[in-house]
Amino acid sequence: MEVLLNIPFSLDARSLIERARIEPGSEDAAEIERLVKIAEQEGRPKAVYTEAFIEGREDDTVLFGGVLFRSRMLSLNLQAAERVFPYVGTCGHELDEAYPTDGDFLKEFWRDMVKNDLLNAACQYLNDHLQRRFRLGKMSAMHPGSGDAAVWPIEQQKELFSLLGDVEAEIGVKLTDSFLMVPNKTVSGISFPDEKDFRSCQVCRREGCPSRSAEFDRELWAEMQRF
Repeated sequence: MEVLLNIPFSLDARSLIERARIEPGSEDAAEIERLVKIAEQEGRPKAVYTEAFIEGREDDTVLFGGVLFRSRMLSLNLQAAERVFPYVGTCGHELDEAYPTDGDFLKEFWRDMVKNDLLNAACQYLNDHLQRRFRLGKMSAMHPGSGDAAVWPIEQQKELFSLLGDVEAEIGVKLTDSFLMVPNKTVSGISFPDEKDFRSCQVCRREGCPSRSAEFDRELWAEMQRF
């Protein structure tokens, strides 16, 4: 398991104020600027990953790193893969501690915006690190619980965390009994070489999702059902 700390990031208070639809020069804008200064001092995005080789593959299961994963779409996507890179990336817990909101909804919203930028920095740094170290070329990723429940069940978080080791000790991310992660701006999954640029949104039937990054692909969905 490799741990990535001291991840660089930059925050743009003006952009955050605009995204939050706050009037520049207002008291709320000043509060966001204060939040950004705290985040710049206290923010600690982090990531952890490992390299795992495919050991076995069936129609709806894949074995890698000595752990069996159940997902038809995962098996389909990894047909040509020899190795994968399981990972967890997080905004870190430090900002929650340095900027308590005391239940203020707006402050929680603004803090989550900043935490999301920290998470994006962690994920981008991880991706760049993998490219530099392993010369992987084009990559795709899958995430337990992302998109339609049939794609890769969220319960598989347990197997993913067991493969990575003590994630909480290394980067402070806790997996709850309901398979959610704390801090909330945390992502887990696997990256793998893939010329198709797969995204879970392609096989997600949820309509009106604000996080959708790709259109629903009916042909790919049908292919998954043919297993």
